[in-house]
Amino acid sequence: MNRGKIAQAHVGRASAIWHGEKVLRVAGARLLDDRDRGGVRAALEADPVAACMVAARVEVAGLDPWRLGGEIWAVGSRLDGLCFSGANLVPLRGQRSALRSFADRARRQGRSCSSLVGRAELVLPLWNELAPMWAPAREVRPDQPLMVLAGPPAVTPDPAVRAVRPGELDRYLPAAIAMFTEEVGIDPRGSDGGAGYRSRVGELVSVGRAFARFEDGEVVFKAEIGALSSQVGQIQGVWVHPERRGRGLGTAGTAAVAERLAALGRVSSLYVNGYNHVARAVYERIGFTQIGSFATVLF
Repeated sequence: MNRGKIAQAHVGRASAIWHGEKVLRVAGARLLDDRDRGGVRAALEADPVAACMVAARVEVAGLDPWRLGGEIWAVGSRLDGLCFSGANLVPLRGQRSALRSFADRARRQGRSCSSLVGRAELVLPLWNELAPMWAPAREVRPDQPLMVLAGPPAVTPDPAVRAVRPGELDRYLPAAIAMFTEEVGIDPRGSDGGAGYRSRVGELVSVGRAFARFEDGEVVFKAEIGALSSQVGQIQGVWVHPERRGRGLGTAGTAAVAERLAALGRVSSLYVNGYNHVARAVYERIGFTQIGSFATVLF
């Protein structure tokens, strides 16, 4: 599927997710394995932007839970419902009956995820099922525009933005921590002194998916390609140093990352909090358009 077709495929996608008003009879969510890999790949490719986070994992690791870092659950013999359960709980498709089955399995398993995230029309009904057992959530973000850029950016990219080198991790890490704390509201270093977060950021640096503009050895802009599937790259962690905001660094810097993805033959995607009007305006100037809405429940 080319980039233009991916963007067009999302017109009317929200109504298609529910497969009309027909109610499926389901026996419960079941765990998939590599025998189901072809069907799962096809289902993820039908919604490549919203499913990018999961598709990127499945393409590399298949469905083996140990390699995947989570489980893929399904409802229906034709995979009418799909959900990823790992560090995040990500509903991918399904009617309300399928979402109830996912909620039942999640309740039996117990909450081990740090967030529930995905298309709002799936996440919010699933959260309604889970809330009586899992509440209170730390925060619910019900409106996060899902945006896509199917081509080169409409503004000039910042030529000073480049991939962070492995030897620069210690200079990059404070900016990553500041971004996470500002965006999510908690310090990502947690109880292990930051070893786990450092490892996750270091992995993105090692594979060339962390980008920054350095000035006098300090990061003034950063962003990452958090997930990279065969069709889509999801941009995350966009941040500008507080003293340098309002000067266009975020616009030109994000455009540089989108340009890199276009050169790789990938569509650029991201999602943003609906109340962040400044960021939304920046992404629209770059050429991003909204094709749906995500929602996130943070624990």
